[in-house]
Amino acid sequence: MCVASINHDGHTELVTAIAPNDTTIRRALEDGDGAGIVDLHRRLYVPEYGINDEFLRRVAAGVEDAIAAGWPRRGGAVWLVDHDGELSGSLALTPEQAGFGRLRWFALAGALRGQGLGRSLVAELLATARDQGFQRLELETFSALTVAARIYRAAGFELTWQRERTDWGPPIVYQHYALELG
Repeated sequence: MCVASINHDGHTELVTAIAPNDTTIRRALEDGDGAGIVDLHRRLYVPEYGINDEFLRRVAAGVEDAIAAGWPRRGGAVWLVDHDGELSGSLALTPEQAGFGRLRWFALAGALRGQGLGRSLVAELLATARDQGFQRLELETFSALTVAARIYRAAGFELTWQRERTDWGPPIVYQHYALELG
């Protein structure tokens, strides 16, 4: 599978991400995909990080609000990775206001990690954001997601703030990143 990758100078180059067999990347939402994104976060983050139902409620509310606002039909984009018959990865670009968007719901099941797929999806998201005229992107994450943080920093995102929070289960360091595109 070929997708775009952005180097540090903002130039686009093509790279090949190796994804396991029986893997498909969809660029449109189908019925049930909103709930599928929430379930993917439950399947990954509860056993790996001990995240609780409050976190899942926040993910669900964010997905529902974005869909109700017309995402991704009216702007932004979605990448849904199906592997072995189930939703195993997600990534979203949501428009928030003129020129500003968010990278959201980035999650990949273990079978899809370590092959460059996440990096390639984020690079494609950045190319899409530029094509749609976004000037600034932001994202929220937590510090235990170290591989994702490396991907974000390599793409040019900068950590703007962090703070501890305990409402999602065990204490985590909640982080905010931003990237100026324009």
